[in-house]
Amino acid sequence: MSQPPALIAAAPPRPAPSPAAAPLDTRYQVETPEGIDLLLRPAGPVARGLAYLIDLGIRVLLMLAMFILLAFLGQLGTGLGLLLTFLVTWWYMVLFEVLNQGRSPGKQVMGLRVVHDDGTPVGWSASLLRNLLRFADILPFGYTLGLLACLSNPAFKRLGDLAAGTLVIYRDPLPGKPALPQVPAQLPPCPLSLAEQRAFTGFAERSAGLSAARREELAGILAEPLNVPAAQAEARIQGIASGLLGGGLATP
Repeated sequence: MSQPPALIAAAPPRPAPSPAAAPLDTRYQVETPEGIDLLLRPAGPVARGLAYLIDLGIRVLLMLAMFILLAFLGQLGTGLGLLLTFLVTWWYMVLFEVLNQGRSPGKQVMGLRVVHDDGTPVGWSASLLRNLLRFADILPFGYTLGLLACLSNPAFKRLGDLAAGTLVIYRDPLPGKPALPQVPAQLPPCPLSLAEQRAFTGFAERSAGLSAARREELAGILAEPLNVPAAQAEARIQGIASGLLGGGLATP
């Protein structure tokens, strides 16, 4: 039974649903011109600080060895040492970042790399600008401004990154070779085209990520062409894929 109009008017309004809290997430999303969303993981100040200390140690050892060798040249060695000190101080990071996929030795050890804000490899101008502005991040002492900028930015950017439009991210590890089922190799019932071979091997490589019901469903499609019962189709496909991957093209 519907309520009378008077009761409806007197009923207290329902409270509005509270907005859902935004999830705590430090991923940085970039949309490519092709409409593909890339999820980048910005590196925080701790990982970046450790990478910088590694690079600083390498530069100190490099300059120490350089001055020891140039000391035998007298005043000429002193002049060359000052010139090389300038080059190492300002171009060490730039050369590695541009020529080594955004990775200095310290960043490579920590699994980091520098990219543009859109995820593309860092270029000469951006790398030079972000490293020249490092003196501003150091002010007034101990990277105070740089640390404050990192902590106040959702992508952990220091002042040099903000000016150059760059981002320090974690480098995703290369995908490993998928584990294949250990089954005896079998010959296919007929010669297979390249596309058919890829279909068999692709099923074997992805089978570990599929449920048993899904594997049975997919394998059942080939039960009739393989002349086996549906319950044995998966094992037959795995055997053929094992033969293709282990011994090359297998033909009856």
